[in-house]
Amino acid sequence: MKGSFTSIPAGLYALTAGAFGIGVTEFVIMGILLELSLDLGVTIPTAGLLISGYALGVVVGAPLMTVLTGRWPRKTALLALMVIFTLGNAACALAPTYESLMVARIITAFAHGTFFGVGSIVATGLVVPDRKASAIAIMFTGLTVANILGVPFGTWLGQAMGWRATFWAVTLVGVLALVILGRYVPRDSAPPEASDWRRDLRVLARGPVLIGLLTTVLGFGGTFTVFTYIAPLLTRVSGFAETAVSPILLVFGGGLVVGNLVGGRLADRHLTRALPGSLLLLAAVLGLMAFAIHDRILAIVFIGLFGAAAFATVPPLQMWVLARAEGAGQSLAASFNIGAFNLGNAMGAWLGGLALEHGLRLGDLPWIAALVPLAATLTALLGLRLARRHAPTTTALATVAHPSEC
Repeated sequence: MKGSFTSIPAGLYALTAGAFGIGVTEFVIMGILLELSLDLGVTIPTAGLLISGYALGVVVGAPLMTVLTGRWPRKTALLALMVIFTLGNAACALAPTYESLMVARIITAFAHGTFFGVGSIVATGLVVPDRKASAIAIMFTGLTVANILGVPFGTWLGQAMGWRATFWAVTLVGVLALVILGRYVPRDSAPPEASDWRRDLRVLARGPVLIGLLTTVLGFGGTFTVFTYIAPLLTRVSGFAETAVSPILLVFGGGLVVGNLVGGRLADRHLTRALPGSLLLLAAVLGLMAFAIHDRILAIVFIGLFGAAAFATVPPLQMWVLARAEGAGQSLAASFNIGAFNLGNAMGAWLGGLALEHGLRLGDLPWIAALVPLAATLTALLGLRLARRHAPTTTALATVAHPSEC
């Protein structure tokens, strides 16, 4: 793989398709938060807890499903997880109450962490060693494309035909992703090595790994402090009409694609610089966004910059934890970090709702959000300092998901 899209394995595209489906169901609810809150008779902060519930479902489900499917062929595990995802979205579409919708969202979330955890290992096994972070970035491009195409379409569909129609559309996406994964993800050349999850957990409890996971939580927490409430921010602070939300989310999605791919390349070249640098950039963008959100033109510009800065952190954060977790089962380490991303999502949604409930204005959310990745930057620097006392990062990275594992 030398940078040309023609040289990307078909299996990597299939993983991207699965990531697209999961990305739509995770992010589309932000665009239909107003419709959902009105239909179910709950406040916007209460509706925002559906995002926290999903994220916590990922946190719980990631290690649980990884252990349960640990000895399965990786392709079989990916297909089973996509079935759970598809059925969960159908349950969301049929949910009669807020409480039942919450339960359905949590069930759907159980597939999320392990899919990306196993998928990350499969992705890195499809490319040469010095392109592993880029392979992860390409798979995560499914999430970014979900924001460019899926979320704006789902938002428009929810506004035009009701939020249930959005979940039915996502269910169809899940069916299509299941077919593509079955067709193009290669079968395992050998079954995954049996691992002792108790030993793996002891490895994951090492200081550098825990600091890496904490960095992920804080790094993505700031993103969702703002993104959870992006629709009311644009309509009630920037002054856009509700019909403008979907097109503006296209700008956000474009930023995600650019940031994700650039973050992957930077992580491949110099992970220890890309990690704190991307987090500091996100903090700066969020801080400036507090001013920009009050002007329509600047708001659109910063929505794009926000997307780019947010997803530039993803490949460095994922690769850093995999590197520090050397000696543990890589699927479990990867799924724990996906759980950490979503714990950050839950924390961000909760923090934003808490701020609003205690009298802060919507326009204040970017200020609060900026403090979270700033704290993550300091945590990353601490992690880098501790890492110097252990094996060099390059050595650890060389052992992550060697192609023979997949």
